[in-house]
Amino acid sequence: MSNVLERIVDVTRGEVRKRRQAVPLADLEARVHAREGRPFSEALIGPGVSVIAEHKRRSPSAGEIRAGATVTDIARAYERGGAAALSILTEGAHFGGSLADLEEALAATNLPILRKDFIVDPYQVYESAAVGADAILLIVAALEPDDLAALHREALGLDLDVLVEVHDEEELSTALEVIDADVIGINNRDLTDFSVDVERTYELLSDVPAGKTVVAESGFHSREQLEELERVGIDAVLIGETLMRAPDPEAALRDLAGRHAGGDDGP
Repeated sequence: MSNVLERIVDVTRGEVRKRRQAVPLADLEARVHAREGRPFSEALIGPGVSVIAEHKRRSPSAGEIRAGATVTDIARAYERGGAAALSILTEGAHFGGSLADLEEALAATNLPILRKDFIVDPYQVYESAAVGADAILLIVAALEPDDLAALHREALGLDLDVLVEVHDEEELSTALEVIDADVIGINNRDLTDFSVDVERTYELLSDVPAGKTVVAESGFHSREQLEELERVGIDAVLIGETLMRAPDPEAALRDLAGRHAGGDDGP
């Protein structure tokens, strides 16, 4: 772990310490209650390639992405456009997100919602459950194996689905051997320098055992790419910046997913 990822994780740990002082873990635990979840994992295994549409305010590599847009407007556009689920980026220092963004999305849509953040502490898992997220992201590159196992176990115990993100063979082996991850995200973006290589998805896919749900992340922006992902057996794709930059995110999502305005599958 180094460079951009290391800096983000260091900042995240500091922010978690501040939030823990402001709101003790016991207070979060008291807010976690049995709920009717919107199953995230199940939403990804429909016909074709399911789209996880992401709300992202900015990134270290792209800067500000869509000034003036509200989470409500974007989330509802994604739902109308046929998204299977939403990803809400809540990291603040580098991506401009917050738990308030997640809460706003939860109020605006009935789609299952992934809290996308750099989860490194059990406190964040309880935050996610307390606010009402349906799933969290665990990034193998950001965690030691024991921490990955503990956070994964904590999440499942709180009825949260988990998207486990990898970007090379070693990380994939860790995800399979340490926690036998059910939903695996293959990130084509190298989080040490934010470069993107979409071939990573195809290279790692052959090492994923049958029966796992596979999500391709980063670098996909055309209908042709999604058709190729479907051809090789990818279950879902996470798309953020392309949709956030589109003049009409709903129409852009329909085009990517190959859907007519009425919501039916395209030819």
